[in-house]
Amino acid sequence: MHTILLDLINFEGHVNIKATNTSTLEVTKEDFLTPRGDCIIGVSSDKACADLTQRAKSYLASNGSRVLIKIFVDKEVFNIHARGDSRLILTNDKSIVIRKSSFICPRTLVIESSASASDLPRSIVKSLIKGSKGRMEIYAILDDSNLSRN
Repeated sequence: MHTILLDLINFEGHVNIKATNTSTLEVTKEDFLTPRGDCIIGVSSDKACADLTQRAKSYLASNGSRVLIKIFVDKEVFNIHARGDSRLILTNDKSIVIRKSSFICPRTLVIESSASASDLPRSIVKSLIKGSKGRMEIYAILDDSNLSRN
């Protein structure tokens, strides 16, 4: 098993972060957050789906693609496993959404994820509420047979 970094997104915490949604996790380029945004874990992100590298978009929008997403906040790291899909659109210019379901819209980054906002450790959530900065790294998960083709 090997991982290859496809892209990274920087974001900031916000006082209204709840991270209680059980099906999605989101970061947004918006600099505000209302208390209703229970899936949002970060604001003022430097990228949305539309801003991802072409390499990331190509990999994510292929059937069978396996993805590792690492979320870094302060000294903590949280890992999410998910998959891409050829139906992914990746054109939204405001946000990125990680979904446990198979629902796809322009904001969807990955589907069938192993975690949502509610699974984020509460220590990370507390740091984000205090305004800590975060980083999301998106990796391709490749086995040896994938490497021989690339």
